[in-house]
Amino acid sequence: MRNITLRQMRAVIAVRQHGKIVSAAEALSLTAPAVTLQLKQVEEEAGMRLFDRTGDGMRPTPAGLAFIDAAQAIEERLRILADEIDAIRGVRKGSLIVGAVSTAKYFASRLFAAFMRDYPGIDMKLIIGNRAETIAGLKNHEADIALMGRPPRDLPVRASVFGEHPLVIIAAPDHPLTSRRGIPREEIAREHFLVREPGSGTRISLERFLGEIPGRLDDPGTEMDSNETIKQAVMAGLGVAFISGHTVAWEVEAGRLAMLDVAGLPIRRQWFSVIRTDRALTPSMLAFEQFLAERGAGFLPPFGMLDGPGNPSFALPGARPS
Repeated sequence: MRNITLRQMRAVIAVRQHGKIVSAAEALSLTAPAVTLQLKQVEEEAGMRLFDRTGDGMRPTPAGLAFIDAAQAIEERLRILADEIDAIRGVRKGSLIVGAVSTAKYFASRLFAAFMRDYPGIDMKLIIGNRAETIAGLKNHEADIALMGRPPRDLPVRASVFGEHPLVIIAAPDHPLTSRRGIPREEIAREHFLVREPGSGTRISLERFLGEIPGRLDDPGTEMDSNETIKQAVMAGLGVAFISGHTVAWEVEAGRLAMLDVAGLPIRRQWFSVIRTDRALTPSMLAFEQFLAERGAGFLPPFGMLDGPGNPSFALPGARPS
């Protein structure tokens, strides 16, 4: 495989990303025959097929997956080298790709803006996805750092805490339980829940919270694909939701949602920045990790208790308890 070129590697990566020769060629600003030739040359060098040609597009073979993983790692290392050279020159430049679970989008933009003011020479990219997609980004070398509530267990990673992550139960403001205090877990379990997809961080935490109640997880509730959809459904009175406190801070403050006072809640988790331990760290990554450790918590909506009886809520920046 010593005769493989960077151009050929990038062609293979593009075919994997886009699934078709024509789409890969467009992404690379090449012709389809040129990409086909590069793929053919790589397969001849490898001595085996890297893709199966199917009606649904190009599907990588086991050999293809191994080649793609190595190619992505080489591309990542070249980008790291460019950052290291810039650092040696004393130039505060570089690039950084951050993957973040969807819950983090409620604070990630403000955090990014502050970091970019301190490091204007770093080219930043933010990729928002669900938990599985964010972990896949780390695994496939598509993200340098990930922001999430629970570090993955099937990857060699270093996880650093940068803030608290409260999990709460919300309801419509006119829900009968909004005036109650210390609602027992068994009672809240009888409510209809609006839940995220299996494998999401909040879904896993909810299952743990209700797991001791016999039979409760047989029908966890109505599944929805985003926090925004869940919030709108709760406002409409379709049920209650177990959700990250950071996703509902503004709606609770505005009185559009109510946070229920449930025994054992809030569950206080943590936010982590996650980096693979089997890769070299760039100056950009180190700067961002240090920024999160020192200032990251300041971009999270502070969580507190207002004085109203049975009405837990958020103490937002500049807000006064009522």
